[in-house]
Amino acid sequence: MSTTSVRRQGRPSGFVQWQVLTARSVWTMMRHGELVVAVIAPLIFTVGFYLPLKFVMQLQGIDYAQFLMPIIVLQAMAFTAISASQRASSESLSGLNMRLQTMPVVGAVPLVSRISSGVVRSVVSLTAALSFGYVIGFRFSAGLGQAVLFCAFALAISTMLSIGADAIGTLSKSPESTSQMLTLPQLILGMASCGFVPESGFPEWIRPWVRNQPISQFSFSMRDMAEGGVSFHVLFPSLIWIFGLLAVFIPLAMWASSRRS
Repeated sequence: MSTTSVRRQGRPSGFVQWQVLTARSVWTMMRHGELVVAVIAPLIFTVGFYLPLKFVMQLQGIDYAQFLMPIIVLQAMAFTAISASQRASSESLSGLNMRLQTMPVVGAVPLVSRISSGVVRSVVSLTAALSFGYVIGFRFSAGLGQAVLFCAFALAISTMLSIGADAIGTLSKSPESTSQMLTLPQLILGMASCGFVPESGFPEWIRPWVRNQPISQFSFSMRDMAEGGVSFHVLFPSLIWIFGLLAVFIPLAMWASSRRS
């Protein structure tokens, strides 16, 4: 057997490397209690926003559990992205990324494994959010297919946000400051959206921004997926936002990962 053949047999495949690094990231999340936070955060969002506003919305004829659920899910997905940025920053500062680059590891595997572990957290958080939503009266009335689309859409948004957050975290010199930097725009976009209140609840001068910004568009699509079924006309702006942001975030994340070498 040739030396080249031995080397090829002794080098793990990219798939095996991805499995190992993803399992390591998931174990780290479990050890640090991140999966517990992934369950608690949707509970806080549900209680914090549903209870104070449900009576006001009922007076306007709005089933607030159905109306609110998309933004609860989106907030939970955003927190997953913030966790992804902290994890990327910690691994970069600890020197793990540099050590992996000196080993026979496929270049994109560390980035993909971090995003994959983020998907695990997103699934946990999404499950928790829907469970709490069921308690307050949220239901999927548009059928199983739309419910599956709702969940897949939420995970796609989470993945897109996590890729961008990973790039920022990799370039950051402080996990704590990275978290603070990402929390502020999340809160601003969330509050200035049609996720918590209808567009009519905002002053007229800001309504065009509120209506067309990504969080509102995501909320519109997910609301229709849960009740009645979403049309392509409603879904199209959300897809433009997702693919447009991915076109920016993916190259940025790959550049940030290679720049650390």
